[in-house]
Amino acid sequence: MDRRPVAAGLIVVGMLAQAAQARATTCAPPPNADARVGQIDGRDRLHWIERRMDHEASRVRLWSRVWGIGIGAAGVASLAAVPFVAPGDRVDWYTGAVSAAVGVVPFLISPLSVTRDAPRLSATVEAMPPHDDDARVCAALADAERKLATSAGNEHWQQGWWTHAGNIAFNTGVLLFLGLGYHHWVSGIINGASGVAVGEAIILTQPTGSISDLRAYERGDLSVAAAAGSRGKNLTMFYMGWGGAGFTFE
Repeated sequence: MDRRPVAAGLIVVGMLAQAAQARATTCAPPPNADARVGQIDGRDRLHWIERRMDHEASRVRLWSRVWGIGIGAAGVASLAAVPFVAPGDRVDWYTGAVSAAVGVVPFLISPLSVTRDAPRLSATVEAMPPHDDDARVCAALADAERKLATSAGNEHWQQGWWTHAGNIAFNTGVLLFLGLGYHHWVSGIINGASGVAVGEAIILTQPTGSISDLRAYERGDLSVAAAAGSRGKNLTMFYMGWGGAGFTFE
């Protein structure tokens, strides 16, 4: 048996492997990440973060639209009912409309940071030449890592105990406003309790994919299966360690 074709094939495969290794971009791993993260091609890491953040931004936008439209519709319905109720009861419906407006405001003025950072990161990646130099790739990767850490921190912050406490405090204020101010205790309890229930549902259904994505990235596990679909509840890394400015309520 002539083994020369086999040997030649092995040589070609080896040369291709060496060429691929030579083209790999080596970028330092971020703080708190496993050392093996640095062994993964920098371009692969950059594209993985870009894809995961784009996916999370789509989920967050859908979540925001569903809740924003639903709460807004409830507020409009409350106002539409005002002409058909007794004048003395109209304050209950006005209060419901105002509460709905307050519930919509966060979706409009302070969306989760991933909805802003994901398009910026995608634009950066798309603008990079196919064979850009390693220094620029590593700089873009460092920025992408900061954006991922910011997104994870933002999602974690939005589900903190303070968010639940604020929800309860606001709706307790609605109850007391109607109860103490107008002696409408029944409608006050209904408005307050329903407000708490809706607020908690919003908090608990908020996407948290960036948290699990960050954990997977820190482990060096860039498989989509490891990152997709998880709703991690705790952020084990300290965000300041990534060089960020801190958590922001957005």
